[in-house]
Amino acid sequence: MAANNNANLVWSIANILRGTFKPAQYGSVILPFTILRRLDCVLAETKDAVLKEAEAKKNLNIPLDAFLQKASGHTFFNTSLFNFAKLLDDPTNIKANIINYVQGFSENTRDIFERFEFDKSLEKLDNSDLLYHVTKDFAGIDLHPNIISNIEMGLMFEELIRRFAEASNETAGEHFTPREVIQLMVQLLLNYDDDVLTKEGIVRSIYDPTAGTGGMLTVAQEHLHALNPSASLVAYGQEINDESYAICKSDLLIKGQDISKISVGDTLANDQNIGQQFDFMLSNPPFGVEWKKIQPQIQKEHELHGFEGRFGPGLPRVSDGSLLFLLHLIRKMRPAHEGGSRIGIVLNGSPLFTGSAGSGESEIRRYLIENDFVEAIIALPTDMFYNTGIATYVWILSNSKKQKHPERVGKIQLINGVDFFQKMRKSLGSKRKELGPNDIATIVQLYGAFEDDGETSKIFNNQDFGYSTITVERPLKLNFACTPERIQAVLAQKPIEKLADHDKQLLENTLTQLGDHDTKIWKNRDAFSKVLKPALADAGLKLGAPVMKAVLAGLSERDETADICTSPKGAPEADTDLRDTENVPLGENIKDYFASEVIPHVPDAWIDETKTKVGYEIPFTRHFYKYVAPRSLDEIDADLNKLIAEITTLLAEVEK
Repeated sequence: MAANNNANLVWSIANILRGTFKPAQYGSVILPFTILRRLDCVLAETKDAVLKEAEAKKNLNIPLDAFLQKASGHTFFNTSLFNFAKLLDDPTNIKANIINYVQGFSENTRDIFERFEFDKSLEKLDNSDLLYHVTKDFAGIDLHPNIISNIEMGLMFEELIRRFAEASNETAGEHFTPREVIQLMVQLLLNYDDDVLTKEGIVRSIYDPTAGTGGMLTVAQEHLHALNPSASLVAYGQEINDESYAICKSDLLIKGQDISKISVGDTLANDQNIGQQFDFMLSNPPFGVEWKKIQPQIQKEHELHGFEGRFGPGLPRVSDGSLLFLLHLIRKMRPAHEGGSRIGIVLNGSPLFTGSAGSGESEIRRYLIENDFVEAIIALPTDMFYNTGIATYVWILSNSKKQKHPERVGKIQLINGVDFFQKMRKSLGSKRKELGPNDIATIVQLYGAFEDDGETSKIFNNQDFGYSTITVERPLKLNFACTPERIQAVLAQKPIEKLADHDKQLLENTLTQLGDHDTKIWKNRDAFSKVLKPALADAGLKLGAPVMKAVLAGLSERDETADICTSPKGAPEADTDLRDTENVPLGENIKDYFASEVIPHVPDAWIDETKTKVGYEIPFTRHFYKYVAPRSLDEIDADLNKLIAEITTLLAEVEK
C-alpha cells in the first residue's frame, strides 16, 4: 500500500507534463527524476565527506573511484556541489546546474541518465518553462532511506515502471513482461530447487539476456527472499534498448543492489557475458523478430566455432531469432557436476514445430531433446501480452535431471494451461487476460506433481517427438516418339535454344525424318536411343550429354505401361515427379512401416536411404485436441426453421 501511495505522489507530477509530452513519454522524465531524487537523498549524509575527499586528492593523478566510494559509503558517489535544495536556489540556470549535477555522478550511475537521454528531456522541459516546477515538486518528496526503505523504494519504482509501460501500450510488450507471467516462471524455476530453498546464506546467480526493464530479475530476487531470507540472488542482465537498460539498472540501484553486472547491447551480436555461467536463467525474447542485421556475425560464429560457440546445433530461419536466444542460454549452463542450471523462457508456437527434418529449427530441437534438456513446456492462455494475442509457451529446461530429478530423465511434460486465467477489467493493448494467484498455483502444482492426468498434464518420452523423414522413390517410366508436338517440345528446351541456328534446323529435320520413317511409340529408352543416336550421327550432329538429355526429355512422355528407365549400371531411375516423403516415428522400424504403409499402395516404390533425415517437432495442440462432434441435422434444421419463422414475423410487421 505504501508503495502505491508513494507511486501516486510521484505519478501526480506527470500532470504538469500534459500537453508538452505524450503519455508514452512521461516515463523518460519522471523515472530519471525519481532516480535523481532518491540518489540525492541517499548521498546526502556523506556528500560533504565525498567533496572533501575529492578536493584533497584531486592533484594525485590517480583514479579516485575507490576513495570516493569509501567516503560515500556506497558503490556510487557524486562530486558536484549541487543537490536539489541548491538547484532551486538558482532558477535561471537550473538546466545547466542539473546537467552539472548529473555529470558529477560516478560513471556507473551517470550511464543511467545518459541512456535515458535525460539531457533532451531537460532541454524540452526548460523550453516549456516546466523544468523548475518539476524539480521543485520532486524536491518536495522525501525519498531518504530512513523514510522509504530500499524494499519500499523498489516496489514504488516497479509500480511507476508498470504504469508508464501500460501508458505506452504500443511498445510495452517489447520491454515489459506481465508480472504474473514472470511469477509463474520464477516459481517453476525456484520452487523445486532444494538447495536454494533450504541452505543458509546460499548465493546463486540469475541471468536475463533480454532484460527489458528488469522485471524478471526483480521478481526472482523477491520470490527467493520470501522463501529463504538468508539466500542471495546475484542479478546479471543485458538489454539492447537504452531506456529499458537504464530503467533496469536504476531499479537495482534504487534497491541498493550491485549494478555492475547489467550491460547494454545486442546479446546475440555482442555478448557482454562471454564465458560466464549462471545458476538460473530467464528470458522473454522478442517474438518473430528477424535477425538479418546481425546475420553475418551469427553465421560466422556458427561456422567457425560450431559447438564450441553458442550456435553449433543449427540456425533458425532469419525471420525469427527466438531460438537463438535459447541456444545462447544453453551455452551458459553450469556443468551438471557443478550443480547445473535451470532455464525458463517464453516463446511463441513457432519453435515447437517450424522447420522440417534437417532444417535449422529441427536440428536445434533435436539437440535440446537428445541432450535431455527439456523438462516441461506450458501453454499459456492467449491475449496475455501487451503487444500480441498469439499463443505463447513457457519452456523449462535444465541439465541436471539425473542428479536432481531422476524421475524426469528421458521425459518431457506438456501442461495445457490455456484455460487457467481471469479476464481483466480493462484491456491493456492486446492483453485481455491475466494469471490469477490460483492459476499460477495450479500450474506450478501440476509441474511439481509430474503426473499424466490425460487432461491438462501429459508425460512423453523424448523419443516420442522424433521422426525419420524417408524419401519414397518410384521408377521412371517413359515412352518416346518423334511426333510434331514432341519435336516442338524439344526445340523449346533451353539447351537446344543455345544451339546455332544451323544445328537447330538440322536437328528438327532429322527428328522429323525419323518420325516420318518410323511412327511407332517406343516404350524402352535404351531401344529408342539405339535408333536416335545413329540418325543424329548420320546427319552430322555431335550433341553433348546435356543437349542429348534435353532431346530425350522433349520426345518423352510418362507412361505406366512403359519399361523402367535404368542407369548404365542397370539401377532403376527415380521419377522426381512421383517422389514423396513419409515421416516415420523414431520408435517404429522404418522397414516395417514401409512394408505396411507404402508397399500395399505402390508396390514398385523403394526408399532412397541416402536422403533419410531425423527430425523433431512438438505438436503441442495435437496432443490436447478434443474432438467435438458436429451438431445433428435435426438440430440444425430446428434452428433454421426458428430463424425463418422470426424473419417471416418481422416481414409481416413491415408489410403492415
